[in-house]
Amino acid sequence: MSIKEKLESLGRNSIQLKIARKETYKLGATRFGGKPDVPPDFVWPTYEGESYDHVVKDRPLTFLAQFNCAELAQFDKEHLLPDHGLLSFFYETDTQCWGYDPKDQGCARVYWFEDMSALSAADFPADMEEDFKFPMVKIKMDSKYSYPSWEDFSEVFPDEEDDDAFDEAWEELTGEAPEDPEDRSQLLGWPDVIQNSMFDECDLVSQGYRLGNPENWNRIPKDIRQQAEETARDRWMLLFQLDTVEQGDFELMFGDCGHIYFYITKEDLAARRFDRIWLVLQCC
Repeated sequence: MSIKEKLESLGRNSIQLKIARKETYKLGATRFGGKPDVPPDFVWPTYEGESYDHVVKDRPLTFLAQFNCAELAQFDKEHLLPDHGLLSFFYETDTQCWGYDPKDQGCARVYWFEDMSALSAADFPADMEEDFKFPMVKIKMDSKYSYPSWEDFSEVFPDEEDDDAFDEAWEELTGEAPEDPEDRSQLLGWPDVIQNSMFDECDLVSQGYRLGNPENWNRIPKDIRQQAEETARDRWMLLFQLDTVEQGDFELMFGDCGHIYFYITKEDLAARRFDRIWLVLQCC
């Protein structure tokens, strides 16, 4: 097969997300920011971590976005997500953990509120700083076929070495250049990789192995690492990818023009075990 044919064979549906405009509140609607809609017994999640100014404390997670699953259904061509309820994403945006340390567990949370009848807007925690209360913004959604970045493609086809031919094939299939940094927020599909493929990273860190440098990678038993390299990309998948968000005077950026990625195993997604996601941050 040609590189284009190989790339085409890996295509997956994704739900493209575009930040549209300021939104007015509507209970249970898909949106970025604002106050999350939650059930009466909801306890706002917190995470104890070290911020960039080296302050260690327990902080409330930032509410990022919520998705009305009934609204998503028409764009979820492979029927992977729930078709009802509300899917809500949180991340601690002060510490901005990278996800290469098992201690990062809990820095991001996903909730599926299956019964929407008792939801109401939550009040922000009293100790939440104003910088982490994001404005409410409308999200426009559309289905879009996605293809792997070179970093993931070369893991599937390790004999392919011509990344220029890959870029050309990718542009033919998508109509845009692989390095185009615009509008890369999405649900499902292939991640827009900035640094390295993340499937085996999610697999290993979630097993308790600390990564982040070559020395830590080399400490992992060879059989464990080999198993992750051979099987992780078939078991793990992207759930949600969030790019830089800009709206008026507001800007949310992860590192230097980075993304955050919420990964989940296919088994956990099918079982609706959203408490078992793993988060990774990558940036330029």
